[in-house]
Amino acid sequence: MAVALAMTFGMAPGAAQAAPKAEPDALQISGNNITEALVVRQQERPRLFQMLHSEVSWLASATSSTSAPKSEELGPQFTVTVLIKDAPHQVYNLYPLANGGPRAHRPAKQPSGKASEGWFYGRLSMSESLRLGGAPLEAKLDAVNGGIGGGVGTDLATAEVNPLEEMTAAFSEFRRLFLLNGAVLLIILTGLAGMAFLIRRRI
Repeated sequence: MAVALAMTFGMAPGAAQAAPKAEPDALQISGNNITEALVVRQQERPRLFQMLHSEVSWLASATSSTSAPKSEELGPQFTVTVLIKDAPHQVYNLYPLANGGPRAHRPAKQPSGKASEGWFYGRLSMSESLRLGGAPLEAKLDAVNGGIGGGVGTDLATAEVNPLEEMTAAFSEFRRLFLLNGAVLLIILTGLAGMAFLIRRRI
């Protein structure tokens, strides 16, 4: 009877419905000069969450790419904890101002179990990602595509574009370029006319 029911519903005998894998839905930032841990939730600030998550998501399975730097070369430390339903899942230490470029550290002791300790070269966008998340760091707008500005913890929002203003600016630029090219052409023609006049006088 059980076999018949399993075949009826398109399932092999003994097969169980696999539960969907839980995905990270929040990040917690703590560390240098942060009095209370900062939490960035995917539901509330999806773009910022994605930006911060991209700084650490690859560290779980990556192979260590550098040796441990000297402590005096690391600069301020920020700890990013990956949360799944508010429960700690992974923990990483980030050093955005380290000598020679950002560094990331994967501790051996992880909330989800033991891992191999590793040191890595971090992404150049690390400092700005942490700053936008609320960390007390100076802005480095050249480190993020598009030059994101704003104060500490500013949400990433796409600026609204006014089509009329864009067309007006484009027309003004075209007009300026046309007038500039016209002036250059006039100077060239005047010079050619002067040379032709001098040659004719000599002949």
